[in-house]
Formats: sequence, structure tokens, C-alpha cells
Amino acid sequence: MKVIDATDLIMGRFANQVAKLALSGEKVAVVNCEKAIITGSKKTIFAKYEHLRAMGGPFHGPFFPRMADRFIRRIVRGMLPWKTNRGREAFKRVMCYIGLPDKLANENIETIPAANYSKLKTSKYIRIKELSVRLGAKT
Repeated sequence: MKVIDATDLIMGRFANQVAKLALSGEKVAVVNCEKAIITGSKKTIFAKYEHLRAMGGPFHGPFFPRMADRFIRRIVRGMLPWKTNRGREAFKRVMCYIGLPDKLANENIETIPAANYSKLKTSKYIRIKELSVRLGAKT
């Protein structure tokens, strides 16, 4: 099992790597999901995800998650071939956590250097925690 720390990683870049690992047959656990970042201005990011959240009704989808761990897992799902058996099995191998759970504390925790935010040329980004609180998550 690979344990990946999402602290200061760009969401799309590391979610792509997680999806590839899951498709190759590895179990992947992503910890510290609330510390991952999304690039762009706050205004446009909030507008985009509030629009997604407002689609549908309380009993009809699409249902978009608010909690940081479920939010990241849904992003990874979008990078998998979800409508095939291979994609569904790969999705079952991906687990996301807020913080670092006790059962994973003794594991070897890795990061993805290519997805680190220090490679950004802009300073416009927000953390997933800010976005999830804005969408109505109870943290």
C-alpha cells in the first residue's frame, strides 16, 4: 500500500498520479487531503464549485461532496474509466483521509515532488479546506 501525503500538492497533478497507481493495481491512501491546493483566483474557484453544488436538487443528482476527503476521492474518480469494471475496481483501491489516521501512522509516507506547489509561477491558489468550508462542510 502506498501512502501519499497531499500537503502542498496541486490537486489535479497528484490526483492524476493516484489514478495511475490505482489502475496499475496498487492500493493508495491519500492523507492530509484538506491541505492540498487548487490553483486559480479565489473568486473563480468558489464560483465554479458553488455552481456545481447548486446543480440538481436535494433528491436528484449530481451530488457533489463537501468534505475534503470525499472531494479529493471524487476528483480521482473523474480520472478513472468509471464506467468499466477496471475503473470501478481501481476506485475501490483509493482511500482518502483528513489528517493522518492512527492505522497509517507507522506506514512509509511518500509525496509527489512533481506536483508540489513550489513549481507554480503564480501565487493564486487556495487550500481544499477553505473550499470545503465555503461549500458547507462541518469540519
